[in-house]
Amino acid sequence: MKQDSQTRLIHAPRKAPQSISTIQPPLYRASTIIFENTDALFNRHWTDDYDYSYGTHGTPTTFTLGDNIAQIEGGEYCLLAPSGLSAINLVNSCFLNQGDEVWVADNIYGPNMEHLRNLEKRYGIQVKVYNPLDVETFQPSAKAKLIWLEAAGSVTLEFPDLVGLVKTAQAHHILTALDNTWGAGLAFNAFDFGEEHLSVDITVHALTKYPSGGGDILMGSVVTRDKTLHQKLFRTHAIQGISVSGDDVAQVQRSLASMQLRYQHQSNSALTLLPWLEQQAEFVQVLHPANPDSAGHPYWKEICKQGQSAGLVSVIFDSAYTMQDIRNFCDSLELFKLGFSWGGPISLVMLYNLRDMRVLKHSHLKGGLLVRFCIGLEHPQDLIQDIQHALEQMKKLKNE
Repeated sequence: MKQDSQTRLIHAPRKAPQSISTIQPPLYRASTIIFENTDALFNRHWTDDYDYSYGTHGTPTTFTLGDNIAQIEGGEYCLLAPSGLSAINLVNSCFLNQGDEVWVADNIYGPNMEHLRNLEKRYGIQVKVYNPLDVETFQPSAKAKLIWLEAAGSVTLEFPDLVGLVKTAQAHHILTALDNTWGAGLAFNAFDFGEEHLSVDITVHALTKYPSGGGDILMGSVVTRDKTLHQKLFRTHAIQGISVSGDDVAQVQRSLASMQLRYQHQSNSALTLLPWLEQQAEFVQVLHPANPDSAGHPYWKEICKQGQSAGLVSVIFDSAYTMQDIRNFCDSLELFKLGFSWGGPISLVMLYNLRDMRVLKHSHLKGGLLVRFCIGLEHPQDLIQDIQHALEQMKKLKNE
């Protein structure tokens, strides 16, 4: 049948063979997926492990990354989302209904708390706050459906009593969801930890951080071992139209091979900075799970058997230094760039006022003005010199 040139452009008469072996898997960009015949169309179901029916449900590209993230974290099933916060919101919207009780650590990731407070105001979900270092503050009622865990906690980096909290939640038949971005599936296995081989029900991971590694991709994941939970999540995922770009997925997939090396390097660099930071008179507290003086250190040592940790270190300034002093310190840094997130090649810094971030009182925190360092791939001695220079500039400006 003779065809117009425009038609031949769309339905090319020659196609190169599609099956070759390459180091990186092929990239599939798809909204519409072509069914081979009507049998293929009707003999499929959304619960199939690999349901190729529409781009939002998955392609070989997205399923490959999902399978790899699940394997890294010790799970079985993975869903991808456009960001870590989107993955968090997927869990909340899937499992929380009007009148349900959700428990969150006082050091929870701020946007998750903001999202839950919004659900509380609009839909009557009850948000309860617990101290992650004290299991006794976790007192769930019969309405409790979900507890959020973070190991380590946001900004102040306390490592929680993960064993005690999970055992209490399991005794009350409460779903456990762990924000696993800090551990990245490398510091410990959230689906098999502790002497009793405990497991959380769900992990959420901001793939924006270590899996991406470049500071240029936004993505999140939700991992489970339980197929029933996965299917509930997948149904919500589909109804909400959650999807990710195949190009972004391919970029994250490409970075996975170096993820463990980057994580270990940044962990080692943070540990190199710790003793030097401890000696600086401007800091009254250095927060890092590996620091014996940091809250939750015994829990970290129990769970993270290999001594690994994310490249995050927070310091609390002496009360003699004002917010303007600390702003001057941050502005004087050269290698550390002012920005949110972590896990990329460039070191980052961010300042916080703890008094605006916590609901409960914590005696282990010695002040309110805090700076978090997110260690990149620079040489640690260069980072130390950068901090030292910024401290000198801060004190110079203070004395002028």
